Amino acid sequence: MRLSVRWIGLGLAILGYSALLARAETQDPAKSLFASANKERVAHGLPALQWSAPLAAAAQQHAQRMAAQNMLSHQLSGEPGLVDRASQAGARFHSLAENVAEGPSAERIHQQWMNSPHHRANILDAKLDSLGIAVAERDGVLFAVQDFSLAAEELSQEEEEGIVDAKLKARGLHLLTEKKDARRSCSQNKAETGIHAPSLVMQYTTADLQTLPDTLENRIQSGGFHSAAVGACPNSQNAGFFEYRITILLYQ
Repeated sequence: MRLSVRWIGLGLAILGYSALLARAETQDPAKSLFASANKERVAHGLPALQWSAPLAAAAQQHAQRMAAQNMLSHQLSGEPGLVDRASQAGARFHSLAENVAEGPSAERIHQQWMNSPHHRANILDAKLDSLGIAVAERDGVLFAVQDFSLAAEELSQEEEEGIVDAKLKARGLHLLTEKKDARRSCSQNKAETGIHAPSLVMQYTTADLQTLPDTLENRIQSGGFHSAAVGACPNSQNAGFFEYRITILLYQ
């Protein structure tokens, strides 16, 4: 799965007033924008986004740069891009998206985003689950940044294998408890078959362990395989774009 990064910038505008949000933003405009985003998601039947401290830190650096230069942009001159900013702040993710805007208040900025199809799509994207927000002020103008992600869950090697095991078992395959050969094949990116040679070796990367690749699904449905061994590659990456690496040995 490729990293998907989407961003859109927007200037001033829009009408409206909410006494509740106005009171909230006098305390913290970022918290007001976070509450507004989740209110929109809940109203559309979507789960609320989780606050991400690393994404908020990345957003804070960018908002301060925009305010200092009095310029609205997703990447200012000499600044790292969104992926690098999020990675350097310690975020671990499968995908990223970003909204930026400037305006006189958090309420009006939120309204701008919701009235822009691309910004609205980020806020209401069911495939995103985390959000960090920062706001910087310059001469009464607020520069706001929303950084979204599909966060990469930190799973142990056994937990990753267990998820794939369950998917294969549901398709009628017998799961082998000995995973040494499958794990070695994954780590070395080649088939290490030991004593019992598999009929087929499938290796893939994914951001979603709950979904098997179409090629693997088709081979299983074609019949002829009665058992499988799943091996997950160990991962030492603490931040940045992340995918799970899986090897499956299929036996006839």
